[in-house]
Amino acid sequence: MTAWRAGPTLVVGLGCQKGCPASVLRALLDQVLQAHQLDKGQLRALASIDLKRSEPGLLQLAEQLALPLTCFSSRQLAPYASRLSHRSQIAFEHTGCYGVAESAALAMAEYLQTGPAQLLVPRQKSAQATLALAVCP
Repeated sequence: MTAWRAGPTLVVGLGCQKGCPASVLRALLDQVLQAHQLDKGQLRALASIDLKRSEPGLLQLAEQLALPLTCFSSRQLAPYASRLSHRSQIAFEHTGCYGVAESAALAMAEYLQTGPAQLLVPRQKSAQATLALAVCP
């Protein structure tokens, strides 16, 4: 059981290549949490783009963490483009949005709470996945 540690309520935005295993996503998440001295007990939800709704690795990670996974359309993520730390033309060509992880994290945080969310940890990248953390306002 994870001990609760006082701190912000966080949302994880995730993007990944097709077939990316849950172990790769989990390793990236654990690395980011450790690097920023955050506790997984602060996590409230996972988010991604609807193109990844059935991605086994994302679904398995959500199950492992016992967190909901919400997927947004590229149209729902588009308004966050100006708030991204990095705008990827390649991501846009594949998904219709300039950054899945950051956009999804911001969208989910604002969905959970009213008010503008902010990125606590901008896009972090591994060979197969990207991750960003947003703070619920």
